[in-house]
Amino acid sequence: QVHLVESGGGEVQPGGSMTLSCAFSGRTSDEFSMAWFRQVLGKEREFVATVSYGGGRKVYSDIVKGRFTISRDNRKQTVELQMQNLRPEDSAVYYCSARYGSTTTLPSQYPRWGQGTRVTVSS
Repeated sequence: QVHLVESGGGEVQPGGSMTLSCAFSGRTSDEFSMAWFRQVLGKEREFVATVSYGGGRKVYSDIVKGRFTISRDNRKQTVELQMQNLRPEDSAVYYCSARYGSTTTLPSQYPRWGQGTRVTVSS
């Protein structure tokens, strides 16, 4: 199995930038897709972005498209989410996830999750 650990959350002002990182380890010899989701207390987990094993396929939610960038480095075993022009509504706990196989936007299709990192966008 793949193990995931997120880092990089915190507080930022509206319009600011922040980069989240997810370190993965474990059974990384098989090809696996990775994704970022976010969740606000009392709401369902929301898809943010996903990237294929080789990095050639990236999908973003409409809400973050043009502001967020997902990338992965399999040699360093990390996936990053670069967030720009952050808005208060981007505040949430952000989760890194992994699944063997192709990308999908459905959280139910990702069996592996990190512990989450909180992002607060506030003035």
